Amino acid sequence: MTSTAIGLTAETFHAETLLLLPEQLMLPSGPVGGHAVVVSGGRFTDIGPSAEVCARHPSVTPQKLPRALLMPGFIDAHHHLTQSFGKALAFGEPSEIFRRIWVPMEASLDEDCVLLAARLATLESLRGGFTTVVDAGTRSIGQLDAIATACREAGLRCVLGAICNDKGGGGEIADPEPILTAARRHLTRFEHDDLIHPSLAISIPEVATDGMLRSISDLCAEAGAVFQTHANEHLVAVERSLVACGRRPIQLLHHLGALGPQVLLAHATLLTSDEIVALRDTGTAIAYNPVATWWKGNATAPAELLAALGVRIGIGTDGTRSDGFRMIDAAEASQRLAFGLPSGDFSTGGGWLWFDRATAGGADASGLAAITGRIAPGFAADFLIVDLDVPEMLPSWDLTWELVRLANRDQIIANFVNGRLRLWRGWPVDWDARALMEQVRERAATAIARAPIQRVHPTAAEHRARTEARS
Repeated sequence: MTSTAIGLTAETFHAETLLLLPEQLMLPSGPVGGHAVVVSGGRFTDIGPSAEVCARHPSVTPQKLPRALLMPGFIDAHHHLTQSFGKALAFGEPSEIFRRIWVPMEASLDEDCVLLAARLATLESLRGGFTTVVDAGTRSIGQLDAIATACREAGLRCVLGAICNDKGGGGEIADPEPILTAARRHLTRFEHDDLIHPSLAISIPEVATDGMLRSISDLCAEAGAVFQTHANEHLVAVERSLVACGRRPIQLLHHLGALGPQVLLAHATLLTSDEIVALRDTGTAIAYNPVATWWKGNATAPAELLAALGVRIGIGTDGTRSDGFRMIDAAEASQRLAFGLPSGDFSTGGGWLWFDRATAGGADASGLAAITGRIAPGFAADFLIVDLDVPEMLPSWDLTWELVRLANRDQIIANFVNGRLRLWRGWPVDWDARALMEQVRERAATAIARAPIQRVHPTAAEHRARTEARS
């Protein structure tokens, strides 16, 4: 048994201009039937009722997509593309695993391993329905080119962060001028790049001086780029900030004038009332990372409340699990468990909120609101074709809710970025993903073995043995 939409082949979508007639089209206002889209030059050039669009383009052969949805690609508002080798090392670990796993692992990767790790991460992202990722910056020194290369080769759009920390672990402070010079250079390097959008990052506020925090935020504001930092992710980090300067991380950023529309704060799970007001009043965006909360967090960001107050929100994976449908499921479920159940709110966003924040809202939070995130004329043709002819989606009464709670990434027939087909049925159409996987198998074990990683939690098998021994 095969879906009626699967009769298509990848070759169908190699034409310079595509006229697509999906059964359902996800517009900014919600799903509609009987509509068509035209893709040309990497952009959506025409959208409207099928008969009208076909009449306007008589020389283009219409391609029907029965039992299929055409929707914007997901946007991962917070990722770490060079951490893919270690994603399965974080299970069961207590918070702040970056100190014991990510920092030592990334610092030990050579150039080849950085490129392999980034390629693996881009493959996972595309398979999960993402067309854009926001990379928060790698600690593998001098390896930004490798990340950009991996994204270009895979055809994945990337907001690429360059880390600008100026405080070391021992309290030493680096000369700011070389850091600022490199930051300015990074912001101008990708001016004509279709897929790479530069960003500046400071890992967490405590690893930068007040002057650097202000300067990097100001540079991004001037350049129209995004300034990224992790803030209020773990209780211990909040407490360290209070001890060090008498202010919580977001309070410190606000005090310094480092918040604003150019700022994207990752996590923001531990928010006071005045911090919520500061986010709203400054136009600062947050990356809500629900799976990271499940796996290693101290709290759940009050994302539904923030949205109701007008705070800009994207949704990110934090590199935990690159699956767009499971991400929005986690986004809704986290709000329901943390806030909806105690207050009797069974809607917790009504489904559409999480779909929106994973697409158009994510583009806005990531500084790409005018480029991607929605199906509209002039926007980049970053989209998915999703198979609706599966038991899980039948019968259909409310497609948006069904996408949040029922859809799976194996329903993604095709993933397009900039109008080009990047994946067909989960696999790249123009490069060998199986060969990449073999390379990762060959190199990852050695790379992890030489990194001074400290794991606290035992493996599942060891945990079972200890539990059985105690009982």
